[in-house]
Amino acid sequence: MADVDVDQWHGELDRLHARIGPRFRRSEPRRRARQYLCGLVSGLGRKNGWTLAEQAGDVSPDGMQRLLRWADWDVDAVRDDVRDYVVEYLGDPAGVLIVDDTGFLKKGVRSAGVQRQYSGTAGRTENCQVGVFLAYRSAKGHALIDRQLYLPASWTDDRDRCRAAGIPDEVEFATKVQMARQMLARALDAGVPVGWVTMDEAYGQSKSLRVWLEQRDVAYVVATRRNDDMITTTMGTARADQLVAALPARAWCRLSAGAGTHGPREYWWARVPVRICWRPGRGHWLLARRSITTGEIAYYVCYGPRRTRLVDLARVAGARWAIEECFQQAKNEAGLDEYQVRDWRAWYAHITLAMAAHAWLSVARSLTAKGGSVPATA
Repeated sequence: MADVDVDQWHGELDRLHARIGPRFRRSEPRRRARQYLCGLVSGLGRKNGWTLAEQAGDVSPDGMQRLLRWADWDVDAVRDDVRDYVVEYLGDPAGVLIVDDTGFLKKGVRSAGVQRQYSGTAGRTENCQVGVFLAYRSAKGHALIDRQLYLPASWTDDRDRCRAAGIPDEVEFATKVQMARQMLARALDAGVPVGWVTMDEAYGQSKSLRVWLEQRDVAYVVATRRNDDMITTTMGTARADQLVAALPARAWCRLSAGAGTHGPREYWWARVPVRICWRPGRGHWLLARRSITTGEIAYYVCYGPRRTRLVDLARVAGARWAIEECFQQAKNEAGLDEYQVRDWRAWYAHITLAMAAHAWLSVARSLTAKGGSVPATA
């Protein structure tokens, strides 16, 4: 991706701030939000309350903490503004919505949702918070557009602990799959232009989520387990790996799943029709991706237009890498994981502003890559 000259594109940051400005009822938090965004995209080595405050010329982090914890602004409305901003610049009818989660390593037991749980970031069980995110990807770029903090049952079963962390009483336990569905519904109800949805196995293996997407006629390519039971076109059932093992050698095609850091990400791909009674104009497939070097096979369940080609399914499956890049960029460049807050509202406030900063970087990269001129400051 093209590099971004932060100073050169500050006018665009002003436009993003003007878009979210009406969500702040008072001028002081509105001004401080602008400082917070500037600090997040600055070259600071660490981006926490102290360093952001010093960047803004404050003598203590109290003002920045107040912005996150108590200031009167609509955090969810800003989230929606960020989503609309991303769609305005990166939107495309062939866009892909991507669901995944990421961990935030934490010490102690008081931060909302923290406990020893698996963190994909660390690759092991750690004391951490876990956020479930929705990203949007098109040929123009990619950015995060929604987020929810996962609360384990150990938290929602202890309302006193929840209240101490500022978690509202009405917030109940929700699985990560349920959170994914809620965020997808928000995006679809808002009219986000989308051609496909993709998710990893943790979400894709949920049959209820797949059925819900089909009910909304949303095409998808989602990873699943090798032992997932498939309904065959002959009204029988078979495991995913059994169906793929029965494919002839000629069924496999070498295709690129998109550009990677070391060139095209090529694999062997094959598909087999599944399910009976397809809806008019729609189809169902089991997709397999085989590594060229190791022979390891990954499995995907697919639903989409009947004329969808194998190369189209491979492209959507490969689009999932974009949310991993979003996490990496948002953490490295926009301070997504460098917050020093414990309560529920502050987590959402920081994450939302970090998403806004990352969205700005993604839009600036997109405009830079296609040779767009720097917009004049209004």
